[in-house]
Amino acid sequence: MEELKNYLESLKIQNIDKILNKFSIYYDLLIEWNNKFNLTSITDKKDVEIKHFIDSISSYNYINNNSLICDIGAGAGFPSIPLAILKNDSHFVLVDSLNKRVNFLNEVINKLELKNCECIHARVEDFAIKNKNRFDYTIARAVAPLNILLEYTIPLLKINGKLIAYKGSNIDEEINEAKNAFNLLNSKISNKYILSLPNGDFRCLLEVIKTNNCLNKYPRSGNKPRTNPL
Repeated sequence: MEELKNYLESLKIQNIDKILNKFSIYYDLLIEWNNKFNLTSITDKKDVEIKHFIDSISSYNYINNNSLICDIGAGAGFPSIPLAILKNDSHFVLVDSLNKRVNFLNEVINKLELKNCECIHARVEDFAIKNKNRFDYTIARAVAPLNILLEYTIPLLKINGKLIAYKGSNIDEEINEAKNAFNLLNSKISNKYILSLPNGDFRCLLEVIKTNNCLNKYPRSGNKPRTNPL
């Protein structure tokens, strides 16, 4: 995993050989479980290395140490598992609605001996109702358009907590469509980091800060955030 090794070196990460071994185990588990049910359409080792692993840790420098972090719609563990491998001083809560994915994540956490991770089987809006104002960060990758994502994530945050949303080239359109959601959820954009992955792929990390507590009715229960976005 030469590209990943180079990227870790650029971040000045220590114990790189040990970390690369964890990523290698993670890759093997991903492929093994992907043969049982669909976790990812990206299976080539180099593609996984860049499009999943390096992409996931692209937010490394934008997350403070000793933080409590929630990954909503964790899926196959991106971006939370790669970040947790590097940030063992922070604690990650991975939320996903599909039990098969949760079983996979628990297997990864066990095999990689990640003491700083836990998985929750729940719809994110149901989880958020019971965990409001708790987290320093929420992170989300390939989950939902921004106007929906804000309702899922902002209520989970402490005041001054931040959402880091992994977004693509249509980010400006999503921001425009989310203006009402920003206002209703007492949140605003604090940074927009434009990055390029080693293969040239575009990545925007949108950082959104929570400025005040949300009204108690958010997030709405059921599937309302998706069927009737703010």
